[in-house]
Amino acid sequence: MRNAFFALLLVNLAYFAWAHWVDAARPAPVNDALARLPRLKLADELPPTQRPETSAAEKTALNQPAACMSVGPFGDLANSAQAAALLRAKGFAPRQRAEQGQMSAGYWVFVGGMKNADETGRALTMLERNGIKDAIFMPATSEAGPRLSLGLYSERERADRRAKAVQGIGLKAEVAERKLAGAMYWVDLVPPPGMSTITLQDLFAEGVRSRISVQPCPVTAQAAQPSPPAAPGLPPHGLSRASPPPTQGPGAPKLP
Repeated sequence: MRNAFFALLLVNLAYFAWAHWVDAARPAPVNDALARLPRLKLADELPPTQRPETSAAEKTALNQPAACMSVGPFGDLANSAQAAALLRAKGFAPRQRAEQGQMSAGYWVFVGGMKNADETGRALTMLERNGIKDAIFMPATSEAGPRLSLGLYSERERADRRAKAVQGIGLKAEVAERKLAGAMYWVDLVPPPGMSTITLQDLFAEGVRSRISVQPCPVTAQAAQPSPPAAPGLPPHGLSRASPPPTQGPGAPKLP
C-alpha cells in the first residue's frame, strides 16, 4: 500500500512539472499594426483642451427650466387666493396674476328666427303642450329678433340635451356660450423638481368653485415666475382638465 501511495505521488509531481515547464503556453504573437494604435482614454482622462464640447441642444436640455403652468381663470380674488394657499401647502410656489378678459357664464338654449308675435305665440303653445313651461320671451334687440329663452346651463351636455328635446317637437333650438367681460385671476406656478403635473381635484375637494383648467403660462408670466423649491415626498399627481360647473350668479336665468 505504501509503495502504491509513493508511486502515485511521484506520477503527480512529474505531471505537474511537465505541465508548468515543458508544456507551458506560448505567448501570442505581437501585431505591429495594433501595437501602433493609441490607447483608448476616458473623457475625464483627457486634458481640458481636448475634451469634447457639449452640443447646444444638450446644453439647452440640461439648463431648460421646468415649464410654467397657469391654473384658472378664477372669477374672483377670493377663489384665486384660496387656490394659491392650497397649492402652496402642497409644496408649490404659486404667484397670483390678474388680467382683463371674458369668462364663460354658461350655455344658453334659445329658439330664435321668429318674425312676429303670432309665430312667437305658436312656439310657446308647442312648448307648453310638450311639458316645457319655463320658456321666457326675449324681446327683439338691435342684434337679433325676438327669441324664447329655454334656460342657462352650466354644462354643455345638459344644454345640448335641452336643445335636442326642443328640436324633437319641431322648433329650431340653438345653444350659445355666454361670456362676460371682467377681471380674471390666475395662479402661475412651476412644478418642483421631480414633479411635472398637478391635479385640480384636490382644489375642488377643498371648496374652490370655478371653471378652471391648466394651461401653459403666457410669456410674461414665465419670465416673472421664480424657480420652484424642492419638495421631496410629494405624491405624483395626474394632470386633469375636468372642472365642476360654476355656481349661478345673480341675475342669471333659473337653471332647470
